[in-house]
Amino acid sequence: MILTREKLASMIDYALVKPSYTMADIEEATRKVRENRIGVLCVLPAMVSYTSELLRGSGAKVCSVVSFPFGASSTRSKVFEAEQAVEEGASEVDMVMNIPLFKSRLYDRVKSDISAVVKAAKRRGLDLGRDVIVKVIIETGYLTAEEIALASRMVEEAGGDYVKTCTGFGPRGATVEDVEIMKRAVKKAKIKAAGGISTFEKALDFIRAGATRIGTSHALEILRGWRPVEV
Repeated sequence: MILTREKLASMIDYALVKPSYTMADIEEATRKVRENRIGVLCVLPAMVSYTSELLRGSGAKVCSVVSFPFGASSTRSKVFEAEQAVEEGASEVDMVMNIPLFKSRLYDRVKSDISAVVKAAKRRGLDLGRDVIVKVIIETGYLTAEEIALASRMVEEAGGDYVKTCTGFGPRGATVEDVEIMKRAVKKAKIKAAGGISTFEKALDFIRAGATRIGTSHALEILRGWRPVEV
């Protein structure tokens, strides 16, 4: 398959999740999303309603992060945050796995936490007539190869649609090796690579490794570097 510019743009989750981003930055980002037909704009929870309003009718989806960037909130608060994001217009949710509990090997609690958020977000979406996608960030920089595989399987078993590599605020960004491990570990769940992906060539490496979404704050740089290639 030839990777067209349109296909690449549809695979990008354009991320504006730094606390320094302003409403004016959101306005500019929505303009870029519309002009370049970028698939998703990912924002902080406080920006979801405004972003949804600006992107109405564009075809682009709004994604909200949940329990970002540490994943250490209570399940109850994560559920509330996810439901509120969907109510305010988010069609996608990127939640952070409970990293401290995972590293403590409390795997049942981690899986139950993910499952609760997935069910709540999707249920609220159905109430509103909208399909909601849930991606789960496992923050691969904190994990061994074995833990990356285990976390990926847990996300799939808990109903997550995507396993995502990194928040961009962890000890490192995504690696191709992370994605390869995740790809081998799951059967149905898809993979989102995020964290340090700033050029077309880097994005291409992750796509070829098995990622079907690219999370980045460098969407325009990636699109400017596009060339038609086989994937």
